[in-house]
Amino acid sequence: MTVSRDPSVGALSGLRVVDASTLFAGPMAAMHLGDMGADVVKVEHPTKPDPSRTHGAARDGTNLWWKTLGRNKRTVAVNLGSDGGREVFLGLVEHADVVIENFRPGTLERWGLGYDELSARNPRLVLARVSGFGQLGPYRTRPGFGTLAEAMSGFAAMTGEPDGPPTLPPFGLADGVASLATAFAVMVALSTRERTGHGQVVDTAIIEPILAMLGPQITRWDQLRTTQPRTGNRSSNNAPRNTYRTSDEQWVAVSTSAQSIAERVMRLVGRPDLIDEPWFASGVERARHADELDAVVGGWIAQRTREEVVVAFEAAQAAVAPIYDAQDIVDDPQFRALGTVHEIDDPDLGPMLMQGPLFRLSDNDGVIRFTGRAHGADTDEVLGELGFTPERIAALREDGAV
Repeated sequence: MTVSRDPSVGALSGLRVVDASTLFAGPMAAMHLGDMGADVVKVEHPTKPDPSRTHGAARDGTNLWWKTLGRNKRTVAVNLGSDGGREVFLGLVEHADVVIENFRPGTLERWGLGYDELSARNPRLVLARVSGFGQLGPYRTRPGFGTLAEAMSGFAAMTGEPDGPPTLPPFGLADGVASLATAFAVMVALSTRERTGHGQVVDTAIIEPILAMLGPQITRWDQLRTTQPRTGNRSSNNAPRNTYRTSDEQWVAVSTSAQSIAERVMRLVGRPDLIDEPWFASGVERARHADELDAVVGGWIAQRTREEVVVAFEAAQAAVAPIYDAQDIVDDPQFRALGTVHEIDDPDLGPMLMQGPLFRLSDNDGVIRFTGRAHGADTDEVLGELGFTPERIAALREDGAV
């Protein structure tokens, strides 16, 4: 669907967010809020824009990642380290509900823009601080990226083949998880503000939210002194669970997290006798027989096309999914029914497809009002809304503050 730039739509209409963050957790958190209707102003340095503008694929010199990450954000170019830039930022803060930043801890304070200064100007402000290691502790000033969080959280240690090295994801997993945690924390802080009347600081360390996605690894270590081994695509909690190649050189994924599903799969592939094995009644025990179960399931799947496998599993009410790439996602009827993929009119590239907001609301659903804007495209407009005259804006530009 093609949508408008009307800022009055969305559940968070009227919420004002200043996004002073880069690469990727902070900007993605601001994107989530913008998708729900918040008026997001993206603040970038006049000569050093957000590196995500040059990250990944481009078409005709136009970056595609930024078109998504920068959507629903007006962009202003401000040098926060200058006196004029500080003046502009404080003006933005005065009219904002939320500021999201991911500078190294202590940077805002060095510029005279710490929470004491910001809250003095706006006591209701929520300041979301996103950093690799948080605002406290011995690592607080280290450079921090999602890759380091994926390494230190335990994710890499448990990901990969048993005889292979620890494996990192091919995308910003920890950043994405941290973006969700930050957006959630912002909404908690705003809800609290309704009761207390004042804002507060949100401290998101990228190394922490991904821990919650990894299950009880810490509790397991505390109680059993064991850690989860690398098992490739297999699970240590149930089997069969793997990816399997079909006869037409496609792939499917099978899950049997529920006992009833595991039994249906065995009946489907012609091995109901395995259900009567004593070990089959437990997911953990089935996982210890993964070689045998994979051979049975994989052999059956290998004799059939992907479509035949999916149809048969669906008829048996067993759990299977084709392994998709982006083209498959765009063509899939379930994603179409959900409205997952949106078509947006982009001023640079014309009609453009991208994934939409994370969820649907029966009222005030999320909307992509516009794609990522050019660097500093809205500087004059936003500063004008703050009361800066054209002459003052020109002087700030002359000084390199904007």
